[in-house]
Amino acid sequence: MSAVEKESGDYYEKALRDGSHAAYLVFDAELFVGAGGISFYRVMPTFHNPSGNKAYIMNMYTHPDYRRRGIASAVLELLVKEALTRRVEHISLEATSMGRPLYTKYGFVPMKDEMILPEEFVNGGKL
Repeated sequence: MSAVEKESGDYYEKALRDGSHAAYLVFDAELFVGAGGISFYRVMPTFHNPSGNKAYIMNMYTHPDYRRRGIASAVLELLVKEALTRRVEHISLEATSMGRPLYTKYGFVPMKDEMILPEEFVNGGKL
């Protein structure tokens, strides 16, 4: 088992139990055709996010034979509604070029101020 598989299993075991993650799976009879997930977390409250509640949408997927049928849109709607019922004030995601039109149509906009420390600094021992 790879480290990612093990860590993912550990994550889902804890997060699904404590409610810090929700996922929707879409089936056509027995065939898995789509999915999406959302992680909930809290950071220190700020002026722009007084509650500190945040959510991160991830693992959006639609089987190639089922694309352009509204599955991803429906899953995205469920995920956002779930976040809103939890009073989340900040919902973000990373978009692939394929997914960007869906998220833009829904109302997501690119973030202009976020930055990331490259992996080689974190995992390469440069710190």
